[in-house]
Amino acid sequence: MNREPAGPTRPRIKVCGLTRLEDLEHAVQSGADALGLVFYPPSPRFVDLQTAARLARAVPPFVTLVGLFVNAEPAVVRATLAAVPIHLLQWHGDEDEAYCRQFDRPYIKAARVRPGMDLVQYAAAFPSAQAILLDAYVEGYGGGGKVFDWSLVPRSLGKPLILSGGLDADNVGEAVRCVRPDAVDVSSGVEARKGIKDAAKVRAFVAAVQAAGLTSGD
Repeated sequence: MNREPAGPTRPRIKVCGLTRLEDLEHAVQSGADALGLVFYPPSPRFVDLQTAARLARAVPPFVTLVGLFVNAEPAVVRATLAAVPIHLLQWHGDEDEAYCRQFDRPYIKAARVRPGMDLVQYAAAFPSAQAILLDAYVEGYGGGGKVFDWSLVPRSLGKPLILSGGLDADNVGEAVRCVRPDAVDVSSGVEARKGIKDAAKVRAFVAAVQAAGLTSGD
């Protein structure tokens, strides 16, 4: 596989599924580049608009706020965008390219990876996407904290690659060295329980990505 390195610096880091102000602030202090809010009601990490707006007010400059949606009605997405200053949209369902770009907001598209899936073709179907996020395939939506087979990742997707799916402080270093993603996305791997982050796990995850990023170009 041996993808080309993302560049001379470490991959960018997104901590997703934030529900509490103290978790958001700690993620920022630990070095997260992006923060994810889940607007998918069945998720245990779902946040309502009032909570999301309060969390968004604590996001400092130069940190990206990402809103995650799954097959949402366009009116719901627009209402969310009107209430919360989201910088980047993340589509995690069965949305097509026309749906994804209708909101005039930068977006990333998730792919649920399984054997036999043509990821290059998948990425090509979303020419307006900022990046493609690779997650594990499970029943339902989201990776369920599962790691997928990284050897399925092609050398080039033709788009920036965000790696997700069961990452934690113990395996993210290997993931960065193996896949060489442009960014990594973590949720369950830094939690005390669903929706509640563990400060020590967040700190350890960021440190592991930083350490791997320094060696991935060797």
